[in-house]
Amino acid sequence: ADVGDHVIVINAEKGRGTGRKAEQKLYYRHTGYAGGIRSTSYGKLMADHPERILQKAVWGMLPHNTLGRSMFKKLRVYAGGEHRHEAQKPVSLDI
Repeated sequence: ADVGDHVIVINAEKGRGTGRKAEQKLYYRHTGYAGGIRSTSYGKLMADHPERILQKAVWGMLPHNTLGRSMFKKLRVYAGGEHRHEAQKPVSLDI
């Protein structure tokens, strides 16, 4: 199903969290094993993979069904200003 245009987000590393998110906000994941809950702080995730913070934020706003997964597949997030989609002639939107 056509769920809209592809979206490319660049410079995710320049994003900032307000307040004390770097120390207090935690992202959780589970390994699949008993007692396998793992957590990562916002600050560590921002230092290692800044694009994942934006991806997790967008995923949380989308519907958690087939339509939401189709929409999420059209999102591309890059930490720096360079991306590999120049051949598609993306249109820049200044926000």
